[in-house]
This record gives sequence, structure tokens and C-alpha cells, in this order.
Amino acid sequence: MASSSKKKSQPGRLRIVAGNWRSRLLDIADVEGLRPTSERIRETLFNWLSPRITGARCLDLFAGTGALGFEALSRGAAEVVFVEKSAKAIAALERNIRILDATAAELHCGDARGYLRAAKKNQFDIVFLDPPFAADMLADLCRLLNETSVLARGALVYIEEDRSRPEVELPASWQVLKSKQAGNVRYSLVTPCDKR
Repeated sequence: MASSSKKKSQPGRLRIVAGNWRSRLLDIADVEGLRPTSERIRETLFNWLSPRITGARCLDLFAGTGALGFEALSRGAAEVVFVEKSAKAIAALERNIRILDATAAELHCGDARGYLRAAKKNQFDIVFLDPPFAADMLADLCRLLNETSVLARGALVYIEEDRSRPEVELPASWQVLKSKQAGNVRYSLVTPCDKR
């Protein structure tokens, strides 16, 4: 999920910025509060991730439109697990996975917290964490990520939050590597230092 539409994307469509599926347009589900991450933010984020994205195992929690996960696959990620609980969003993700023939995509319908509690240890190199702004759950999710050991050694966590609110309180051992703002969004790349 994330900030709102971009001028280059048609209303209700998502444009993949770069990689194998560059400029492909995907349908966006009509779900209240769904915020596809803007092209501008995705471009910056994947510039940050460029040394690490090829071959990475990624988790797109609160997948929504799948903007971050599809961008990661387009740019060479080995696999992306999409976690989403909205039935409408799941249906759109399934269609887009078929359209792209995204064989490295895995889709889980359900709650993000439940998924983290059940996930295998040391499974993901990169986690995209972009819950609905109104849900106020980022701190709890970061704590769960830290405690459940789903992060591989040296993992990176991308966090997107409402810039009008105080910055999320991260686990003590985590370190912010990069941080920027765009519109009403603050976005950061962090690493759990004790897992490096």
C-alpha cells in the first residue's frame, strides 16, 4: 500500500516503474483506504535496495495493490510472499499474478500478525511494512518481526508511515539506514542490527 496516485498512472491502475515488467499497468482493487505506493517513492526505495534486490526473498505485508512486491519481482527478487486480508484486494492480486505470470509470487489471505507468528525462521531478506495509517500498528509489527525471527541475517525492513504522526518506535537494536518524506508519507529503510 502507500501514498496516492501518480500522474503517469491511469486512475485505478498501477504502473511498474522498472525491471522486466517496466511500464506494465495493473488493475487496482476498489478497496476503501487502499494507498498504492507512489512511483516516486518506489523509485527511491528500489534505488536504495538495488545492491540487495536480486535474488532476495521478500515479504509484502499488507500487500494491498502489490505495488512493492511486484516492483521487487520485476527487478529480480527470487520470491515475494504477499499477505493481504481484503477479499477484493486478494482477487486483484490473483489476477495480476496471472497477467504477469509471476511464478515467484506466493499469496496468503489473512492477518499480518498471524502470518508473522506462523512464518518460518530466517525466511526473508527484505520486508515491506506499510499498514493502513489509521491502524496505528507499526510499532507492534516491528516488535513481532524482531521477536519471531522471520528475518534473515542482514535483513532490511521498509517502513511507510503518516508523516503527521510521531515516528514509529523501533526495537532498541534496530538502526535507520535511510529516511525521506514525500507528501504525507515518511518512509524509511531500517535494519535489525543484531541480525546482521
